[in-house]
Amino acid sequence: MASSGYRNGAHRGSSSTKLDRPLPAANLKSSSFKSRFTPSHSSGSALRRSSPASFSTNDGVPGRVRVAVRLRPQNVEELAADSDFADCVELQPELKRLKLRKNNWDSDTYEFDEVLTEFASQKRVYEVVAKPVVESVLDGYNGTVMAYGQTGTGKTFTLGRLGEEDTSDRGIMVRSMEDILADISPETDSISVSYLQLYMETLQDLLDPSNDNIPIVEDPKTGDVSVPGATLVEIRDQQSFVELLRIGETHRIAANTKLNTESSRSHAILMVHVRRSVIAREEIISSENGDSSHLVKPFKPLVRKSKLVVVDLAGSERIQKSGSEGHMLEEAKSINLSLSALGKCINALAENSAHVPIRDSKLTRLLRDSFGGTARTSLIVTIGPSPRHRGETASTILFGQRAMKVENMLKIKEEFDYKSLSRRLEVQLDKLIAENERQQKAFEDEAERINIEAQNRISEVERSFADALEKERLKCQMDYMESVKQLEEKLVLNQQKHDCDGFVDDKCIGQETGLSAAEIKKLLEKEIKLRKAAEEEVKNCKRQQGQDMQSGAGGDPEVLKLRKILEDEAHQKKKLEEEIIILRSQLLQLTFEADQMKRYLDRSGSGNGFAGLDSSMSPFRHPQYRDSGNGQKASIATLFEQVGLQKILALLESDDANVRIHAVKVVANLAAEEANQKKIVEAGGLSSLLMLLRSFEDETVRRVAAGAIANLAMNEANQELIMIQGGISLLSMTAADAEDPQTLRMVAGAIANLCGNDKLRMKLKTEGGIKALLGIVRCEHPDVLSQVARGIANFAKCESRASTQGIYSARSLLIEDGALPWIVQNANNEAAPIRRHIELALCHLAQHEVNAKDMISGGALWELVRISRDCSREDIRSLARRTLSSSPTFRSELRRLRIDY
Repeated sequence: MASSGYRNGAHRGSSSTKLDRPLPAANLKSSSFKSRFTPSHSSGSALRRSSPASFSTNDGVPGRVRVAVRLRPQNVEELAADSDFADCVELQPELKRLKLRKNNWDSDTYEFDEVLTEFASQKRVYEVVAKPVVESVLDGYNGTVMAYGQTGTGKTFTLGRLGEEDTSDRGIMVRSMEDILADISPETDSISVSYLQLYMETLQDLLDPSNDNIPIVEDPKTGDVSVPGATLVEIRDQQSFVELLRIGETHRIAANTKLNTESSRSHAILMVHVRRSVIAREEIISSENGDSSHLVKPFKPLVRKSKLVVVDLAGSERIQKSGSEGHMLEEAKSINLSLSALGKCINALAENSAHVPIRDSKLTRLLRDSFGGTARTSLIVTIGPSPRHRGETASTILFGQRAMKVENMLKIKEEFDYKSLSRRLEVQLDKLIAENERQQKAFEDEAERINIEAQNRISEVERSFADALEKERLKCQMDYMESVKQLEEKLVLNQQKHDCDGFVDDKCIGQETGLSAAEIKKLLEKEIKLRKAAEEEVKNCKRQQGQDMQSGAGGDPEVLKLRKILEDEAHQKKKLEEEIIILRSQLLQLTFEADQMKRYLDRSGSGNGFAGLDSSMSPFRHPQYRDSGNGQKASIATLFEQVGLQKILALLESDDANVRIHAVKVVANLAAEEANQKKIVEAGGLSSLLMLLRSFEDETVRRVAAGAIANLAMNEANQELIMIQGGISLLSMTAADAEDPQTLRMVAGAIANLCGNDKLRMKLKTEGGIKALLGIVRCEHPDVLSQVARGIANFAKCESRASTQGIYSARSLLIEDGALPWIVQNANNEAAPIRRHIELALCHLAQHEVNAKDMISGGALWELVRISRDCSREDIRSLARRTLSSSPTFRSELRRLRIDY
């Protein structure tokens, strides 16, 4: 940065603050109004940054409005007008003066804070005009940078030049944001931007043209001015800011006048809101005797909210020179009135008038804080060298001279950062909770360890007790055995002494049973022999049985031959039963097709009668499955009675490929009748069809199985079963692998039927159903595309219904999966079924406001307008018109494009 004299006040961070006061200029003689101010200078060449707590939020710092003047180089018209062109302005940049010549011998001299020649670079202009203000904004002050001057003198070049082709041409707006982004911390600080224009006393949003009448709100307590209705965009990098400026410039109103080919017809206001987090240490705690204590209160979090306002004023002009007429004349009047109101306010502030007419214009209300408020303000006045515009140049210079008399009271706006403190306390609380959980875990582990030790000790004591008890039991048992032995010995001795007593006892026993002892012994021996004989007979029987089994398995030719004959007979019987079932079903099917052909020929005569009769093609499109006449019902009833559904489904697992193919065709035929669908599902037919789709690579099997699943998918209860059993994944895999158009038509029809179920919407998206449907469009067959369009229309209708009921508010899943380009491409397809379904899908998508911007960028808006005008169906035309009328985004875009719908 250059001289520190252009710093909008005294040095920051200094204990002694110098106030900028007007000083009389010496030895300056002029007949006109002269500047009485000289810029203040400081010893340092760079602006020093203050510490976070160097200023109080209540005490202000005086700061005069700093004014710099910049001379525009001669343009092509001025160079070509006169080779002897003499500038009416003479610059003395080293003295910070300029002379405005009245004639060849008389001139007026003026002093400014900075005088910039026509050779001054954009970087030099930024450093002396805007950089001190930007640094003040980063320190917590509000700041304003404003350009004032005649039309065509370079105000927009100085402030708003993007410099995309040559970076040295970057203006103050771009360079300011570069310095702000380089100084802030993305983790703790934030930047948000609004870009507005004041056009004919109406405040409009350049980032959202539909927001064209923004109110200005003033805080009755603080007097702060805000525009809460403006779009506020958070900035993270320089590229996004440049893109935002480019968007704003495209919406800014400009016109071609005699003074400038691109004359701005509005005042542009860029508002940059900076929010910074700082840490301030509170004062040292004093003890009772007045000595400072070593205890210091903790840091307190603060938030500094500052605002940088960059104002590109529309140029003042005289109607005779600009050639404005009609609407441009009204614009010029509005511009001159707002600039006149600004001049009156600055005059009143410069003269310390009791009344400042702030409310005379919206421009002065917006700049209330910039002149006489709390913001650090820099003004750059731009002038041209041409003597033709000497009057306008003099008026511009006098405006800058008066602005130099205005003093602001700069204040830092700090607030206690409750959010930061809350976040810090939450972090501390989380740490304490984690520490408490760790201690609790350690306590639980210690308690568990003590419990385990106690259990181990108890187990050890129990084992010791059990061992002692076992020893005691063995001891008792030994004692018992010893006692028994002694008793037996005594018994033997007693028996020997009393033999006669024993004989008497035997005699007594024989008398009691009626038998003698010898007879009892004989009976006992007889029973023992009978038992042995029975056991021997059992063993012989078992042995004989084993021999018979060995002889039967070992190689008896007769037995083996009989067994082989029985197996062949059983296999032949099973095969004959399958052939009977197939022949019966074929006979019934051929009979029905012959009846259908006869009725068709009776109706239309000879010709293309065989065009729609292909029993192996799609069941849900064949006339055979659309007709609900008595012939079909009778044939199906007969098939059920003569064959049986279980047997037909059993043939789906047959090892014979021909049997399996014909069985799946029969099931597809049965599934075409709604009355049979429930029976097929209950009998496990759906699972069998899905298994065929999963396990067989035969194209005919897959095609007919997909057709049968499509017929079953027409029932809402079956749709949920298909999803539960993984049907959408199998259909998606089949759609990715198949190349046959008829197979793809079957798969597309099945997915299209599933798309009509509100409950399956999210599952279709997550399991790839929508992407599979869009992948099928690689086959350009009209019938296939018609089924794809029907599925998209069903899905869009479900989404529209869900958004109307408040269930779904996000962006369309169709748009997320990339369906919109194909929809727009086929919205005017030659095939009527495709076109009708796509038109319905577009209308349903447009009913959800969150899809509007994607549809506009994707070209769908034009198709909606076409549908509202040219669609052959009245109901679709009415739906398109209602959708366009009810969407604010569509209405705004149509107004911008000037399209009458």
